[in-house]
Amino acid sequence: MSDAMSRRNVLKAAALAPAILGAQDKSGNKLPIVGSGDHTYEVHHDWGELPKGLAYGNTHGVVEDSQGRIYVHHTVHATSESSDSMVVFDDKGKFIKSWGKDFKGGAHGLHIRKEGSTEFLYLCDTKRAVVVKATLNGEEVFNLGYPEQSEAYKPKADGTKLRYSPTNLAIAPNGDFYVGDGYGSSYINQYNSKGEYVRTFGGKGKEPGKVDCPHGIAVDMRNPTPSLMVADRTNNRIQRFTLAGQHIDFIAGTNLPCHFNYFQNGDVVIPDLGARVTLLDKQNQVIAHLGDDSASKWRETRVLARDKFTPGKFVAPHGACFDHAGNIFVVEWVEVGRVTMLRKV
Repeated sequence: MSDAMSRRNVLKAAALAPAILGAQDKSGNKLPIVGSGDHTYEVHHDWGELPKGLAYGNTHGVVEDSQGRIYVHHTVHATSESSDSMVVFDDKGKFIKSWGKDFKGGAHGLHIRKEGSTEFLYLCDTKRAVVVKATLNGEEVFNLGYPEQSEAYKPKADGTKLRYSPTNLAIAPNGDFYVGDGYGSSYINQYNSKGEYVRTFGGKGKEPGKVDCPHGIAVDMRNPTPSLMVADRTNNRIQRFTLAGQHIDFIAGTNLPCHFNYFQNGDVVIPDLGARVTLLDKQNQVIAHLGDDSASKWRETRVLARDKFTPGKFVAPHGACFDHAGNIFVVEWVEVGRVTMLRKV
């Protein structure tokens, strides 16, 4: 936790912060409702009580642990006294702790996995170009840098290297993990559970098996044979691969998919960067586009002040996850950061 943010300040901020809201927002207005039927949600924008001295940058990743705590990974705003990039809340939105100074400016992908009886976080840093495995308190277990072993990344004749900037990762049942080089050279690099290089696949292109900004990646366990679901964002599609890196098919229904999270009933939530959150069912058919404002000038809106955001509409969803109760947490690529809870009703 940042030295600049004393425990006294944290306690004071928590005492002064408003309680978690029910059916009204902070101004007393009725909360927006999105979706329909079994997929109806009450929209709680600006969820969670940030302590004094900590200001969000772009909010990029969000996960829930087995205790119901919510982890938000953000780049840290220029005005923030604290440099902590990871903020942890309880299930009511009360601040618990923060850490992660090293990820300031580069905080991006976030994945949680239980290994035995212990949960670990896997984090992608686009600025330092590393993947880090850490405990829930932020202690580093290992880090993985440039994929030197891959033939695809061998230096050119003049000695220059391909750009590498990992955006997200996924972990298979056997512990192999797959790193999407979304902001680098559009390859997907596979490693075993020890961090040893296995293979590289993908690469920039539009044809089947090629990707352009594999921004998000997840292992889909909803069918008897697990597969990889890749957010092929610049190609405006989702692409599926075998765990050995072979193309399977494409999935329609998204514009700028960023990442994936699955619920126990087979639903998948996809932060669709162009101002909406997409829900797919177990057959990968679109259920709904939540908070859809895709016709707006969202790229202009994302740099504006918070009061310029339209209630009930998303601006630039970048990360999303279900909690254990089926509520959805959405974090957005906006300069002031935003965490929205979609409470299932």
